[in-house]
Amino acid sequence: MKAGSDQRARAEAKLRVEELRAQIEHHRYRYHVLDDPEVADAEYDDLMRELRELEDRFPELQTPDSPTQTVGGAPAALFSPVEHRAPMLSLDNAFTFEELDAWGARVERAVGPAARFACELKIDGVACALTYERGVLVKAATRGDGRIGEDITANIRTVHAVPRTLDGDDPPAVIEVRGEVFLPVKAFEELNDRLREAEQRVFANPRNAAAGSLRQKDPKVTASRPLRMWVHSFGAAEGISFESHLRFLDWAAKSGLPVPPTTEGRESMNGVKEFLTHWEEHRHSVDWEIDGTVIKVDQTDLQRELGATSHAPRWAIAYKFPPEERTALLRAIDVHTGRTGKVTPFAVLEPVFVGGVTITYATLHNEDEVRRKDVRPGDTVIVRRAGDVIPEIVGPVLSRRKKGARRWKMPPTCNACGTPLVRREGEADYRCPNKRGCPSQGLEWLFHFAGRGAMDIEHLGYMTVMRLLEKGLIEDPADIYSLDAEKLSQLPGFKDRSITNVLEQIEGSKDRPIWRLLVGLNIRHVGGHVAQVLAGAFGSIDAIAGASEDEIDAVPGIGPEIAASVREWFDEDENRQLIEKLRTTGVHLADERVETTGPHPLEGMSIVLTGGLEMLSREEATAAAEDAGARVTSSVSKKTSFVVAGESPGTKLAKAEQLAVEVIDEQEFLRRLGRTP
Repeated sequence: MKAGSDQRARAEAKLRVEELRAQIEHHRYRYHVLDDPEVADAEYDDLMRELRELEDRFPELQTPDSPTQTVGGAPAALFSPVEHRAPMLSLDNAFTFEELDAWGARVERAVGPAARFACELKIDGVACALTYERGVLVKAATRGDGRIGEDITANIRTVHAVPRTLDGDDPPAVIEVRGEVFLPVKAFEELNDRLREAEQRVFANPRNAAAGSLRQKDPKVTASRPLRMWVHSFGAAEGISFESHLRFLDWAAKSGLPVPPTTEGRESMNGVKEFLTHWEEHRHSVDWEIDGTVIKVDQTDLQRELGATSHAPRWAIAYKFPPEERTALLRAIDVHTGRTGKVTPFAVLEPVFVGGVTITYATLHNEDEVRRKDVRPGDTVIVRRAGDVIPEIVGPVLSRRKKGARRWKMPPTCNACGTPLVRREGEADYRCPNKRGCPSQGLEWLFHFAGRGAMDIEHLGYMTVMRLLEKGLIEDPADIYSLDAEKLSQLPGFKDRSITNVLEQIEGSKDRPIWRLLVGLNIRHVGGHVAQVLAGAFGSIDAIAGASEDEIDAVPGIGPEIAASVREWFDEDENRQLIEKLRTTGVHLADERVETTGPHPLEGMSIVLTGGLEMLSREEATAAAEDAGARVTSSVSKKTSFVVAGESPGTKLAKAEQLAVEVIDEQEFLRRLGRTP
C-alpha cells in the first residue's frame, strides 16, 4: 500500500514540477525580456520556493536546466574551448556617410538594386553564441577568436533573459543564435556602488563589467550580476531556414529569445541614414551602451551571394558614432603618485554622463598639458569619451570662465609623503624621489609586482595589498613570499579556502621566468619586451646585476637610456638587498632553459593597440604581443608595423590611415600570434 502511495505522490510531484517550471520560465521572460511582469516578486518567489521543496523531496526530478539550478552552480575549474559551428566573424566599419554609401554601392554592384536592409543598434557588450538542440540550450560560448570560444554554459544559465528551452511545438534540430550579453547602465552604476562599499576596484565601463561577470569561474558570482542579452543573428541551423534576417528575428522573439525592440527594416540607403541620424541623437534613450549601428542586407539569399572575407561578411557593416562631448564643471585638479614616482594631474569633475557612463575623473597627463589646454579649477570644460578610451578634457569653455580664475600649478611636494617633487631637464613629468618611503608608490609597486604583466599572482588584488600594507605585514615584494596562513587570517574576509588559494599562487609564482621578475622590480623603462630581451641576453638576475652599463647597452634593442636606468637600479643598496631577500625566499633568479625556444612571430615589430578587444584585455594583448617579440607603443608613427583596432578605436586609427600603416582586427592579431587552431 505504501509503495503505491509513494508512486502516486511521485507522479503528482512530476506533473507539478513541470507546471512550476513552465510558469517560472514564463514569468522570467515577462520580467527580464519584456520588462512587463504579470506577478509580484513575492508570488514569483513562492513559485520558486515550492519548486525547490519538491526537488529536494524528489531529487530524481531535478534537472540541470531547472530554474532552481540556474542561479549559480558549482564553480567551473576552467573554461573549455568550444569550436563554433560557423565562424563568428567581425564587422567592417564605416565612420561617415560617404563610407556607408561606398559600402551600399558595392552591395548594389554585386546583387543589384533589390537589396533591403535591416538596421540594428550596435550593443557594446560581450558577443556569445547559444546552441539549442531540439529547443533545449546545450551550449553557450564566447566569441573568442571567431572560430574557437570559451564554454560559458554554466554562467549563461544564470542570465535570466536567456531561455533554457525555446517556445513552440516544433523546434529545429539545431540552431546557434548569436547576441550580446550586457549590463544595463543603471545596473552597472549600482554594481560599482556596491564594489566601492566593499572597498573593491570598480569596473571602467559596462562592457568590462559584463565581460568580468560572464567569465567568472563561480556561476554564483555571475548570477549576482543583473546581466541581460539581446539576440541579433544566427550561425548554423539544421531543420529550419529563414528567407530574411527580419524573419529570423520574428521567429526568435516568438521562440522566447530576447530580441531588441529597436531593430527596423529599411528599403533604401536614404532610409538607413534616417535610422542612423535618429539613433545618433537618441543613443541614450535606451538603458544599454551602444557605440553605433549595424546595417545588414536583409535577404538571406543575397547574403549568401555576397559572401564574406576572411574576417567579415560583405553583407553587413557597422556604422560608428563619433565620440561624444559634454560640458562639465571642473571642480579641482588633483594629482596621483604612481609606482615609478611619476606624479600625474587629473581633473575632478562635477559628475557628467558621457558615452554611456557617468564621468567624475579625467586624466590631464602632466603640467605642460594643463598649461597647453589652459584649464583652470572652476572652469566649465568639454569632456570627451569614445568607447573604452580614458575620458579626456578637450579644453575650457572660455565664454563661461569666471573672473579671477587662476592657472593651476603643480604642488611642490608629493601629496602622499610630503617629499619635494623633482623634474629632470628635458622631461615633462614631475616625480617623487622617495621611492621606498612613499606610501602611494609602495602600494602601486606591490600591486604591479603581483599583477598579470609581472609575477601574475592571482587573488592578490589591489585591496588585499592595501590591507597587507596597512597592517604592516608587507613592505616590499620579497615580503609577499613570507606571508603565511597566520598573517593572512588577519585580513577581513580571509578564510581557510581563500588563504590556501593565495598561498598556492604565491608559491607557484616563485618559478616564473626571470623576465617577469624584471618587470615586477619596477625598473624604469623596463617593460615586458625589454625584460625579455635582457633575460634572453643574460639568463639570470645576477648576470644583469653584474653587467656594466656598456655591456647592457650593447644588447640589441636596449640603448643607452634603458642601460643607464637598469644600471642605476642595481647600483642602489636597497635594491641589491631586495634581490637577496627574494633569493632567500626561493624566488627563481635564473632561467634554466632559454625562454626563446618557442616561436616569436612578431620579432622586431612595433605595434599599437587601440579600442576595446573582445578576446583579450589590453594588458593581456600587450603581454601576448611582447611574448611574441613585438614592442607595444602608445602612439602611431611611420615606424609602426601595424595597428590592432578593436571596438571604438579612436584617433589612432585615423593616424594609421593617414600614415598608410597597416590596420588589422583582433582576429587577425590572434592569427599572427599563432593562436588560431
